[in-house]
Amino acid sequence: MLCELSEGSFVQTWFRLSCLETLFLFITSAPVFYYYYARSNVTYEKWIYKSNPKFPSPQKVRDEIVQMIKGMLCATVCPALSLTLAQYGVGNAFCGWGDRPVSYHIGVMLFSWILSDFFEFFYHRLGHVDLKFWTHHKHHHVFHNPSPFSVIADEPIDQFFRSSPLLVLPLLIPINMDLLFLQFGLFFYTYGVYLHSGYEHSFISPHNKIINTSFQHYAHHARSSMNTPYHCGFFLKIWDQLFSSCYPEDKECFCAECGRGRGERTIDEFNKIDVPDYSVLLRPSYWMTWKTFKIEARD
Repeated sequence: MLCELSEGSFVQTWFRLSCLETLFLFITSAPVFYYYYARSNVTYEKWIYKSNPKFPSPQKVRDEIVQMIKGMLCATVCPALSLTLAQYGVGNAFCGWGDRPVSYHIGVMLFSWILSDFFEFFYHRLGHVDLKFWTHHKHHHVFHNPSPFSVIADEPIDQFFRSSPLLVLPLLIPINMDLLFLQFGLFFYTYGVYLHSGYEHSFISPHNKIINTSFQHYAHHARSSMNTPYHCGFFLKIWDQLFSSCYPEDKECFCAECGRGRGERTIDEFNKIDVPDYSVLLRPSYWMTWKTFKIEARD
């Protein structure tokens, strides 16, 4: 499928990928946002799993969507370049199964997933320990109470580097581009929607030792800043464990699971919560203002 999209110039390929990616972003993020954030869908049974008891303002969600689109337009540059280079026989990207066994594709996908997960962690951590990287990354931390629209709500340069494995990996090893894109779509965006959903789930505890849950990522948004790189990992917790960047265990845990255990998630507390009217996001007039493109950076 992707090889067909790459017919023509680099700009044409980038434009097609951007259109496809825009559709994918809204198909994955919007239903989750509607399910958890639409005023008519907010219930006590759901709220007891929300990491931050409060809800973001419609203005913040609008800012997330604007940043998401900006980040996406840059994130598609590397894959478009990879597909364009493949047209000229540069690199090892290919479409279809080729003459390689299924085991080869599984092995390559597993290798690229683990490598990309570490790269995501390492680059993300740089954004909290190096001032030059923090200058760009701090814009993502404006969203301290994230919604499903904030997965790639980064500055363009951040998204360029984060998408760079889609260019570098095909240059290094023979790899099926359709599978590589599918992998990034599932593990680095669809899973990212869960991480940024703001809601925890009963089927996996945030205190498990293996996989980052939505609480770890909420904790990252809420408590991380320059020189405090808490929970920079995406999927596997091992990277933060190895680099000692987990939230300190001697501090009181603020996950929803512990909150329920302390008796903080009562129906009385729920009734005090103000759920914004997010339907304003569907009004064109709400977007036709200079404030739409004025997003304040976190200090």
